[in-house]
Formats: sequence, C-alpha cells, structure tokens
Amino acid sequence: MTRRMVSPWARRAVLWSLLLCAGLGFLPSHGAAGEGRGYVTVSTASFVSSSTCVDDPPGGRAATRRNGTSAVLRLTHRHGPCGPAPASASALERPSLLDTLRADQRRAEYIQRRVSGAAAAQARGLQLGGSKSATFPANLGYSIGTLQYVVTVSLGTPAVAQTMEVDTGSDVSWVQCKPCPSPPCYGQKDPLFDPTRSSSYSAVPCSASACSQLALYSYGCSGGQCGYVVSYGDGSNTTGVYSSDTLTLTGSDALKGFLFGCGHAQQGLFSGIDGLLGLGRLGQSLVSQASASYGGVFSYCLPPTPNSVGYLTLGGPSSTSGFSTTPLLSASNGPTFYIVMLTSISVGGQQLAIDASVFSTGAVVDTGTVVTRLPPTAYGALRSAFRAAMAPYGYPAAASTGILDTCYDFSSYGTVTLPTVSLTFSGGATMNLGAAGIITGGCLAFAPTGGDSSASILGNVQQRSFELRFDGNTVGFMPGSC
Repeated sequence: MTRRMVSPWARRAVLWSLLLCAGLGFLPSHGAAGEGRGYVTVSTASFVSSSTCVDDPPGGRAATRRNGTSAVLRLTHRHGPCGPAPASASALERPSLLDTLRADQRRAEYIQRRVSGAAAAQARGLQLGGSKSATFPANLGYSIGTLQYVVTVSLGTPAVAQTMEVDTGSDVSWVQCKPCPSPPCYGQKDPLFDPTRSSSYSAVPCSASACSQLALYSYGCSGGQCGYVVSYGDGSNTTGVYSSDTLTLTGSDALKGFLFGCGHAQQGLFSGIDGLLGLGRLGQSLVSQASASYGGVFSYCLPPTPNSVGYLTLGGPSSTSGFSTTPLLSASNGPTFYIVMLTSISVGGQQLAIDASVFSTGAVVDTGTVVTRLPPTAYGALRSAFRAAMAPYGYPAAASTGILDTCYDFSSYGTVTLPTVSLTFSGGATMNLGAAGIITGGCLAFAPTGGDSSASILGNVQQRSFELRFDGNTVGFMPGSC
C-alpha cells in the first residue's frame, strides 16, 4: 500500500491539519495540533529518539510548573544524551521494545493479581504537614526490564551519590552495599555504598519498631540486625540489612534517619542502577518518611522523550490550582498502590460505548508499567475505534510487537495524523493524550488485561509530559509540564 492509494478525502484532511498547525502555531510534539477537533498531526521524527540533549534551563517551563519550589537537581535519561557516562559498554545497551514489553507484562500481571478482586475503598490520606518542598528532576531510564525513571540523590556522611529508580508501586528503598561481590550483586554506575565509611549509618536492630513494621518485607534477624527482602513483579529481588542513614535530596534538603535496605544480594534485571526509591503508600516509603518535612505531598513529570528532562517534587504548594483532580482510592489487597477510577475513554473526540462497570476494579497509577492496561471489553472498543479512525489515511499495517497488536509502518511519511485519545476519571478529570501517549514503536500504546475483573493500570507512556500530583486524597493531572 502506498500514498497513491490514500483517498482524496484523507489527503484533504491531512492538508487541512497541516495548515492548522502552521497557521495557528500549534506545537505538534506536545500533541496540541487539532485538539478538540478529533485528531493530532505530528512529525514522524518525533517518534525517533534524538542524540541531542534538550535540557530545561534554570527558570524554564519546568521550574515555572514547580511553582518556585526551593531545590532542583538536574537528572537525565539513564542511557540518553543528557545522562552521565555509563559504567561499562554493556550499560549502553538498551533492551529491545519486545524485551521491554515482556518484562512489562510480568509486572502488570503481578499488580493485577495484587489489586483485582479487592473493592475500592474510600480515599485514604497520608498525614499532611508543613509547606516545605524539595524538587529534583526525574528522567527516563531502563531498568528492571522495563522503561523506568531515575533520580540521583546522596546517601551517608559524607554524602555519596546514588542513581535510583523511582517506583510508585513499591515502598522499601534500597541501594547495593559493600560487601557485595558479583554475583550476587550486579554492575552499577556509581561505587557501591560502603556503610563503614558513613559516620551517620546504623543497622536497624531486631528489637526496633522499624524492624517489626517491615511485615511482609521482613527477612528475619542475623547478629541482632534486621533483615529485609523485596521481590518485584518481574522476578527480581533484593535482600540485605535494613538500615538508617542520612538521605540528601539536594544540597539544602536532607532527611536524617532515613530507613532503607542495604542490599547484599540482588537478582534480576536491574540494568546498572544503584538502587530503588520507593514512593508507595506504606510507612516505609520515602513519601511517608518525609511527610513531616514535606507534608505527604509529591508530584512528578515524566519526560516525553529519552533526551529530555523531567522532575520529581516532594512537597510544594497545597493548592491544586491548574490540576484536573480525581479521588484517590484504596484496595485492601494492594495498599501500596495509588488507585483511581477510570470512567470513560474517547477516541477522535467521541466517547466510546463502554459500560462503567467494566472499570469498577479501578486503575493503578504506576511509574513502572510501560503501556496502559485496560479490561478486554474496554481495550476492544478502543482498538476498534482507533483502527477505524486511522483507516481513511491508508497507513500500512505493521506486524504486532509482543502485546501491542495495532501497529503501523510510518517509515515513508514525514507527518502522520492520529485520532486523539482521552481518558476520563471520576470527578471529571481528563487526560487528553498527545501523540507520545498514544503511539510507541509505531503501535497503539495500550494492551488488554487478563479479564474484565482485572484492574486497569495507567502506564508511564500515557503519563509522560503530564505533572501528576498526589496528596493522599486526590491525584491531579496537569498537561505540558515537562
């Protein structure tokens, strides 16, 4: 199939959309072209990662979105052009999209097993406190087998830099610690954290309340020291000594007595990161431990491309002005997770005929899952509507990529026109997705769950470029924030 086979109507539609972009000054790379008209026209070059770092300058748009918060750290894509030099040549290797989706499926299935079947409860809040805030950038990286995001913080006294994955779906933070031979530890960018060189380090004793509160993360005691274990959805795990030390977020923002896992044995696909920063809802998470300083509020903006920069903010103004908000729910089987209620989906500006009961299990907001998962009934309706809206343009179909079954070959096109996709949540909060949240690897960036009773998952592809704000009671969305 070639462009000569495209109908005259389709050619007129593409021409009209291009004229709109040129005449009205829309920014296609952020999905703005044609919003409200049912389509968005973008350059196919935007689907390809650039080798040039596009950083946010001091006082730029990201800083404005952060409302003048007190501290900012520059963070980069782990493998992208903004990132630090890798520890070894192997660290340069990115997993293929197919390998990424395989690991992503394992994670999604794990989350769905934890959450599905548990009724959504009333919104549950974390203790809110002062207005102090700290901001540090987050960037797209590759770890635990999926597209992930990392921040750089420091641990110990003197402070030692640690590049850590950010995960809203887990609670215990950890880093690899000496002694840790390879195996059972993996190669990482920075030197292993050496607790013997930190004057503020201490192992948590077995008799401490922090040890008993580990619950399912407890790994017994050895020599009077509290052990921990964390297993992840893709089969990766970490074990070691539960510990306390000073966590430095920025040069002027530090948390003394921060509880974390000092890992002495790790297994799985951690891909060079130094550790993990848990942002879940239980007491062990960074959000909970920092609530006295930052009020239990946090937000993040996942960058839209590997060569751009986003941010993670602890604290900030209490106002939700500028955010479209939806209530935060809880599931008894998955208290770690941030759950919202998806109510409808629109394609090309038209709401799909999906009964609201299909979404009754809720949707987990997860930074670690790549593509959004929907119950099969909802996914089938989305796929059918998307394919029908794409048909007039005559784009050649491409083979499926793993779980992604609606794929196109855009290689001979300079620009493409896509139907818009919008996700609406309880209370009316709506995410109008840009092209980067609709297509990944030439494919529709959504996949079905194992059944209509399974929870949906809002993946990180759809979250990119939105600022998501969490305050214990609501989740807020603000587009075009990084």
